[in-house]
Amino acid sequence: MQDLINKLQQLEKLSAPLEPSPSQREEYQNQTNRFTDAFINQIEDLDTYSNTEPSAKKLTINGQVKSLEEVLRIYQKEVVAHGLNPASGGHLGYIPGGGIYTSALADYLADITNEYAGMKFGSPGAVAIEEEVLHWMKNLFGFPKSTVGNLTSGGSIANLIALTAARDKHGIKNERIAKSVLYMSPQVHHCIDKAIRIIGLEDILIRYVQLDNQHRMNAEDLNQQIALDIKNGLQPFLVIASAGTTDTGAIDPLNEIAEIASNYKLWYHVDAAYGGFFILTESKKERFKGIEKADSLVIDPHKGLFLPYGLGAVLVKDKEAVFHSHHYTANYMQDANKEDSIINPADVSPELTKHFRGLRMWLPLQLHGIEPFVHSLEEKLLLTEYFRKRLVEIGFKVGPEPDLSVSYFWYPDEKDAQAFNQKLMEEIHKDGRVFLSSTLINGQFVIRMAILAFRTKKHTIDKAMTMIEKALEKVKD
Repeated sequence: MQDLINKLQQLEKLSAPLEPSPSQREEYQNQTNRFTDAFINQIEDLDTYSNTEPSAKKLTINGQVKSLEEVLRIYQKEVVAHGLNPASGGHLGYIPGGGIYTSALADYLADITNEYAGMKFGSPGAVAIEEEVLHWMKNLFGFPKSTVGNLTSGGSIANLIALTAARDKHGIKNERIAKSVLYMSPQVHHCIDKAIRIIGLEDILIRYVQLDNQHRMNAEDLNQQIALDIKNGLQPFLVIASAGTTDTGAIDPLNEIAEIASNYKLWYHVDAAYGGFFILTESKKERFKGIEKADSLVIDPHKGLFLPYGLGAVLVKDKEAVFHSHHYTANYMQDANKEDSIINPADVSPELTKHFRGLRMWLPLQLHGIEPFVHSLEEKLLLTEYFRKRLVEIGFKVGPEPDLSVSYFWYPDEKDAQAFNQKLMEEIHKDGRVFLSSTLINGQFVIRMAILAFRTKKHTIDKAMTMIEKALEKVKD
C-alpha cells in the first residue's frame, strides 16, 4: 500500500504544471494581454492577406517545454502572419467572421469554468443561457415558443440538422429517395450540397430554380417545376430559400416561396446564415417578410452579430422531426434523463460533447445591448453603397443593387474582360492591404465584396480604392 501511495505522490508532483500557481496564472494573463492588446492596437496597419506559408517545423509538437513568451512568438510568426487576417476590417472577401473582444472574454470564462452545455443535468445554468439565446432569436424571427433550436459550430452543422429533420418528417428513405425532389437556388451555399450527401440523399432529384435579374429565386418557375414533378409521379418534399446568398447577397422572395411550400405541403427551409441578422435594421427588415413561415431556419451569429468563428444556430418548428435522428438515451446517462420535459442541447444535435457556445453571444448582448449591433449592420449597408459608387466613378461596372452587403464588380476591358479581371484580382491579392475575392456570375469572372466585419469603416473602403487603383494601373501597363 505504501508503494502505491508513494507513486501517487510522485505523480501528483510531476503533473503539477497543469495547475499553475496564482503568480504563474497572473504572468500568463499579463503576457497574453500584452499580445492581444498589441494585435488589436496594430490591426489597422496590418495587411489583411499574405500569400505565404508557415514553417511546419516550427509548429511541431516534440514534447519540449517552451515558455509562453516563445509560444506567442511562434503563434505570431507562423499563424497570424500568414493567409487571411479574419479579425481585420479589411476582410472584404468571403463572408467574414467577427471577433468582438467581449466574446473572447466569454470564451475565456467558459473554458475556465468548463461548463458542460450538452445536458441540463450537467449545467442547468449553461443550458438556460443557451435556451435564452435561442428564445431571443425565436422572437426576432417570429418563430413560436415551441420551436426547438440548437447552437452549432456554424451554418454547416445547423443546415445539416434542419435537412435531417426535413428528411425524417417526410420519410425520405429506401426506394422513396430516387423519386423525391428538392428545390433550391443555384446560388445556395455549398454546405447544403454537403449536408444532402451526408444524410444519405445523394440520389434525390435536385431542381435548380431560375433566378431573376436580382439573382433571386423566381417563385413562378418554382411553382411550375413542382406542379410538373407531381404530374410526372415524383414526390417533392423540400424547398430551400436563401436570406442572403453567399455569391451576391440576394434575398429570395421568402413570402411567395412560403405560400408555394404550404400549398404543396413541402418542408420550407431558409438559410439565413449570412443575412439573417439584417432583419434588425429598419432599412431591410421588410425584405424578410415570410421568414417566420419557414419550417426551419439557419442563422450565424458569428457573421451578422460579429462574434468569433464557431457559433451558428438552427431553429426547427417540428420537435419530433428533430428528435427522430438525434434523441437517444444510454444507461450511463440515466441520471441526466430524469426530466422528460427538458429539451437538452444534445437531444437536437449530432453533438453530445459541445463547447458552451451560448456564453459568447449572451455576454456581449448583456454588456452592449442590441443597438450597437444594429448600427454596425446599418453601417455595412451604407459602406456597400459607398464602395459601389466609388468603383463606378473610376470606370468599373457593378452588379445589380444588392439586397444586403455583398456585391460584385468588374472592369470592362474591350479586348478580354475575363483575363483582365483575373489579372486584376491577382494584383489585389499580391498587395494584401485589403482582401477581396472572386466568383463567377453566369460564367463571367467578377470581383466580389462582402462587407460585414465590424471593424470595416469608411477609411477601410478608401484604402481598398487606393489599392484597386494601383492594381488597375499595373494591369493596364
